[in-house]
Amino acid sequence: MDLWLVWLIAAGVLAVAEILTLTAALGILGVAAAVTAGTAALGLPPPLQLVVFTALAVVSLLFVRPVAVRQLRGPQTERFGTDALVGRSAHVVSEVTGLGGRVRIGGEEWTARAYDDTLVIPPGATVDVMEIDGATAVVYPRE
Repeated sequence: MDLWLVWLIAAGVLAVAEILTLTAALGILGVAAAVTAGTAALGLPPPLQLVVFTALAVVSLLFVRPVAVRQLRGPQTERFGTDALVGRSAHVVSEVTGLGGRVRIGGEEWTARAYDDTLVIPPGATVDVMEIDGATAVVYPRE
């Protein structure tokens, strides 16, 4: 069996293993094996093939994998659901106290309570949503 075919089979096995594990490391090794298969097909001697594979694998694992992992596991850029409401402004529909009240957030009316239990926020005031507790917006008045 030709050596370039062995490298190509190794690249395929590593690619399948990467799909099953999603570590980014096995995929990088698979690409290095595929490139090495190309150099073997061009007639490079086996010791130099190992050097090519090793150099590609080491450089890729040290420099490419950290970038790939950072992109895959980076912070979530968009918030969804009730998390998206935190930080938005709202308008008080009925007086908000530490016990209850109503606010309008982006066209929807929510039950609300004041972040500070001692506050009484009059209707018409603008408030900031500090958190969402179940179906209740916890708000604080803007200054």
